[in-house]
Amino acid sequence: MDRAQILARSLLPAAIMATLPLLATVPAAQHRLSPDPVGRTREFADQPPLADVPAAPAPPGPELLAKATPDECFAGIGEPYPPGPPCRVGVPKVNQSYVWGLTKSGDQLWFGTAPNVHCLTLGKGLKQTKPVQNDDYVCEYGESQLRKLNPFLPAGGGDWRPPDVFLYDTRTRQLTDKGGDIGKASPMDRMRRNSTIGIRAAGSHQGVVLLGGPALGGINLFAFDSESGRYLGSTTLSDYGNIRNFVVADGVLYAGVGVGLDGLGGGAVLRWTGSKDDPFRFGVVGDLPGQVADITAHQGRIALITWPSAGTQGRVPGVWLSPLLADGEPGLTPADADGWSRLWDAGQYEPDPVVAETYGLGGLASYGGHLYWGTMHVPLKATQAHARRYTPTGGKPDPVAVPNTQRTASLFRAGGFDPECECEDNASVELLYGQSKLPAFDPAANDGAGEWRLTPTGYTPRFGAAGFGNGYNNYIWKMVVAGGSLYVGTMDWSYLGRESGGGITAALGTADASSYGADLWAFDNPNEPARPVDTTGLGNYLNYGIRTMVADDSSIYLGMANPMNLRTDEQDDVPEGGWELIRLPVAALDPSTAGTGRPLPPGGDASEAAATGGK
Repeated sequence: MDRAQILARSLLPAAIMATLPLLATVPAAQHRLSPDPVGRTREFADQPPLADVPAAPAPPGPELLAKATPDECFAGIGEPYPPGPPCRVGVPKVNQSYVWGLTKSGDQLWFGTAPNVHCLTLGKGLKQTKPVQNDDYVCEYGESQLRKLNPFLPAGGGDWRPPDVFLYDTRTRQLTDKGGDIGKASPMDRMRRNSTIGIRAAGSHQGVVLLGGPALGGINLFAFDSESGRYLGSTTLSDYGNIRNFVVADGVLYAGVGVGLDGLGGGAVLRWTGSKDDPFRFGVVGDLPGQVADITAHQGRIALITWPSAGTQGRVPGVWLSPLLADGEPGLTPADADGWSRLWDAGQYEPDPVVAETYGLGGLASYGGHLYWGTMHVPLKATQAHARRYTPTGGKPDPVAVPNTQRTASLFRAGGFDPECECEDNASVELLYGQSKLPAFDPAANDGAGEWRLTPTGYTPRFGAAGFGNGYNNYIWKMVVAGGSLYVGTMDWSYLGRESGGGITAALGTADASSYGADLWAFDNPNEPARPVDTTGLGNYLNYGIRTMVADDSSIYLGMANPMNLRTDEQDDVPEGGWELIRLPVAALDPSTAGTGRPLPPGGDASEAAATGGK
């Protein structure tokens, strides 16, 4: 069946950036400033300089294991898709843009993809549905053949395609398409795959691999036998609207989900109690106020982050800890569902309450006795929220709202809290990379006209400015511990933002062509700043994000985000678009110092820059 004839579903908004069409109309913040002017979002000058970091030793470089290949021919917006590829008419197009879910089971890497996420976010999340085509990508929206054959499909979902599922064997170096196994199993299995927005989560335990993602009627899950590769079946969990991550802690597999459409009903933690014979058995062991995003094990507990749902007001994302896993029965049980404690939330750092509600929290990891997490910021999302909350004077947009609402990713950690305490009241939270001041809007100032003011965050960054000093690092997207070091992957939208101008440039500076592409940074111990491992997309500057990471004793495996669906010409001087799976060898550190660090001398530089008033 032609892809355009597959039954399509409404799409949930994904938290990606992709805002270039909005930016051309944004004015620079050069006028109408308040007496205490805030003309740009970043006041990098008031921060300690990015700490000097030693040059990384020269380990073997990143190795490309697998990459998305063109799967469609494109002959123009609104035109029928010619046969191919290979394409005798039109040009090759690659629709699968993200390695969205990734897990490792023995020598096997199982992963699922997400299609044209850039277009879906512009169309569904940011309501931009005017077709756009440039050298890098095309978004057809309502003009796509999919939409023409299915008029009930929202225009913002016109660029959706069914996701793919793959198995990569690290021993034989063979990539196997497992999506076909789903389609051949039964009409119901095929329908579930063809109604899944993308494979956003992947986990493995006791010989079972689970992959899942959001769909119209809930979340769709697919199961495989990791030992034989045999497909075990699928199901739909209709009570839930999103799933992002799995984690194994103390021999038990857990998943974090959103309750209801886009997590409007809050979040939950599910404990897997299944088997190969019954792979979809779960119990609820956590009730949270927001949908669950990343999740990890930390010092005998489960730690997780929550996200606010689209359209909700008064909720901000937070960091939560479970009861001790060793209390009572092994692991978490339904009796623990109401026993989770909040460690921190974004309102304790972000001084503007409207902007705080637009934060996402990204990568989460336990390292050296500390819990690390980062923030995520969709460009212009906070600007839109501000415009909805406050009526512009004279009906005209606030010309300084854009630079004052943009944020760059910040990185935090917590440690030293009493495991028996109410975490929020006793945790020691430290800002590693971020800002000591951020703009906040006072709607009552100037007789109700409002005013932006630089406002203290309550923190002083220990190591440097937000985004590791790059204003376009807008996501701390994923973290993993490998070889005694903590690796932090970002999203860097400077390539797409290079022609933004106006308020974006005023806030973040001019995009630097030498640093296009996602960043990978590493902490070799908790007492020293991170070092740059790679700041240019690990060999492809069109890789704007490190979406997923898993590791073993010798390597990190990275799933990349790259939505440049028209970059398919292998003969030109521009790299190709579409997802990539990359292996990065890592060298183990001295176990006597790895993850612990050297004591700092009293009054040392890092001590002087330590947090002084962290909320």
